Amino acid sequence: MHVTEVPKPAVTGRDRITGLDGVRGLAALFVVVHHCRLFSFPGFPADTGPLWLSPLLYGHLAVVVFIVLSGYSLALGPAGREWHLGRIRTFLRRRAWRIIPAYWAALVFSFLVARLLVTETPGVVPTGRSLLTYGFLVQDVVSAPSPNSAFWSIAVEAQLYLLFPLLLLLRRNIGAVALVVCVLTGVVLIEALSGQVPVFMSLLHLTPEFAVLFTLGAVTAGIRRDSRMPWSWLALAGGAVLVILIAVLGPVRAIGHYFWLDLLAAFPVAALLAGLAQGRPSWLIRVLDSAPLRFLGKCSYSLYLVHVPIVAVVSHLLVRAWLPAGTPAFLLTAVLAVPLAVLFARGFAAVFELPFHRHRSAAALLAAIRSKRHAQPGKGTGAPPA
Repeated sequence: MHVTEVPKPAVTGRDRITGLDGVRGLAALFVVVHHCRLFSFPGFPADTGPLWLSPLLYGHLAVVVFIVLSGYSLALGPAGREWHLGRIRTFLRRRAWRIIPAYWAALVFSFLVARLLVTETPGVVPTGRSLLTYGFLVQDVVSAPSPNSAFWSIAVEAQLYLLFPLLLLLRRNIGAVALVVCVLTGVVLIEALSGQVPVFMSLLHLTPEFAVLFTLGAVTAGIRRDSRMPWSWLALAGGAVLVILIAVLGPVRAIGHYFWLDLLAAFPVAALLAGLAQGRPSWLIRVLDSAPLRFLGKCSYSLYLVHVPIVAVVSHLLVRAWLPAGTPAFLLTAVLAVPLAVLFARGFAAVFELPFHRHRSAAALLAAIRSKRHAQPGKGTGAPPA
């Protein structure tokens, strides 16, 4: 991969790259529909549904998009400051402030749905141990009944945040290509030796290939926007290779080898982001920047967090009470669950996510709440109620 240094003045995190919200929104929507499919056909990872629904087996690849995009978005600011992060404590505190409140709220929501209404997987009932394990983001190393199968990636991403300062340090000192090669080599060695070295087998539970995805996204933030490299065409070519490989392997083998597919998928995703930064392809950017996809993108994190319990309720308590597993059950589940999940996620984001984005500390958030309350008619302003 050819990577050139970012010139001065450089890209900053304040610059808006058109289309990124749309990418987030599409990825989140794909995960929701993926789970509608899983609830409607038995035998996963075997493909027991019609051929036209086969792509929905690979919802995991949408998480690949999220991880690459996370590294990219976080690195846009440092890329414009010669890869300097600032105070590490401040960075980690802000990351926790942005992701944990919504995550904890979704954890409680998922727990209550599973305990009071229906579990995602029959017989798997979350417990107090689940709340502690998932609450402290150690679900990839401590076993507990899952309240929400989408939560596995949140712990992985939190661990990647801890690595981010080190990645920037290495990017400054050894360059982009060397950094990607080093991380890739280390991760591949973990996989190659996992059968002989028990500690490496344990490390596979941490999804180590995501470190490569995150790193690749971060170094992509340093690619010049006026680069002549045809990134969008490279993304298309890489995506075509991925699709052909999945078709050749079939779903059972492909899903059983996500380690390698994740690594392969990361490169076309990174190339797509570099292409979007160039403003190419223009037709795709217009689609990604459309109002519906921007709407989805703004609540994509919340949608990812809360959709599984909603799909479970719709599938288990409504659809499957009337329809057997199959295409009609999938279609009805999707028609009911997708808009319900999106609307619920939007309201959820307004309460548990977006306020923590707008206000960077508890003091700022409390001050905004007090200011809003005092500004309401009849509440301390002396104004009569409307």
